[in-house]
Amino acid sequence: MRVLLFSSLYPSEVRPIHGIFVETRLRELLKTGQVQAKVVAPVPWFPLKSPRYGEYAQFAATPRQEQRNGLEVHHPRYLLLPKVGMNLAPYTMALGALATVRRLQKQGFDFDLIDAHYYYPDGVAAGLLARWLKKPFVVTARGTDLNLIPEYPFPRKLILQTAAQAQASIGVCKALMDSLGALGADPGKLNTLRNGVDLERFTPEPREAARQRLGLDAQGPYLLSVGHLIERKGHHIAIEALPAMPGVTLLVAGGGPEQGALKALAARLGVSERVRWVGVVPQTELKWWYSAADALALCSSREGWANVLLEAMACGTPVIATNIWGTPEVVSQPAAGLLMARRDGPALAQAWAQLMGNLPARAATRAHAETFSWDATTQGQLDIFRRFA
Repeated sequence: MRVLLFSSLYPSEVRPIHGIFVETRLRELLKTGQVQAKVVAPVPWFPLKSPRYGEYAQFAATPRQEQRNGLEVHHPRYLLLPKVGMNLAPYTMALGALATVRRLQKQGFDFDLIDAHYYYPDGVAAGLLARWLKKPFVVTARGTDLNLIPEYPFPRKLILQTAAQAQASIGVCKALMDSLGALGADPGKLNTLRNGVDLERFTPEPREAARQRLGLDAQGPYLLSVGHLIERKGHHIAIEALPAMPGVTLLVAGGGPEQGALKALAARLGVSERVRWVGVVPQTELKWWYSAADALALCSSREGWANVLLEAMACGTPVIATNIWGTPEVVSQPAAGLLMARRDGPALAQAWAQLMGNLPARAATRAHAETFSWDATTQGQLDIFRRFA
């Protein structure tokens, strides 16, 4: 069957780890040999590539078309207007992508189904394209699209209209589908397909060797925090916990607009010397950081299904995480790690002390991660596609 994957959450040569989880799921699907796919990944239009414009400059620098891991990826532009952008984005995204999609059809890729990721605006835009092109479509929800955006009345209305129109909705955790059902979506169309973890890419490396490779002191201890440097990811909470965690070094892997504020916070708390800023780490190198750390902290305020949790566990490293959305479905037994009592520094410090006092064996943590293989998710996705393609 031929599938058109449609999502703004897809990596590019400019943003190679952006939405890597969407690419990973598609790659796992293609491994079955039962699907052909092309990708349409819209990006907002912006005229200038100067680095001074930050993320907007990355939009401008994104190629119109590229090959990633043997897949053809197209990046049509759409208008994202200030102030009114949230309400208009589904329409401008769909209109911006329409010519590209029709061109693919004329070139011989007359797809059977649209596989959209992220409910708003991407899923709503995919619904418009599906209506115009008379194609079936499914939408996968991934987190903020259903745990935040429905707070706004007009987007909520469009999300529910799209859920009614779509052949199926998929959530990466049960909590997301429960949320969509509570909004009023048809329960018969709701499916949960959890993200798996790449058990070949993320494997345990000897802790001493990992620390030596990364130039870390062999003794540690180390707490790792991975993710975009924004408030929602909670890196500030990990920094705020450090005064109550003597001798612990925090490794921060990621880049983003909050880096200056986070460094200032570390300075105010007198812990700057115990924070190491790693920067953005390629997926191929992350296993070394996971393996070097004693634990991973994920202090997010919102997460649908946090892949970093499974990646760390696959490397034998337990996690400490906030008790939100799909996270309890991952951190579900002692071998996985602990859920924080609250989303604050003292709760993280308390969880760290508790975890270090009863640290699970690395083999047990890895074994827990192995229960989250891609096999079941891939088969479930194929079953859904076959019903409608």
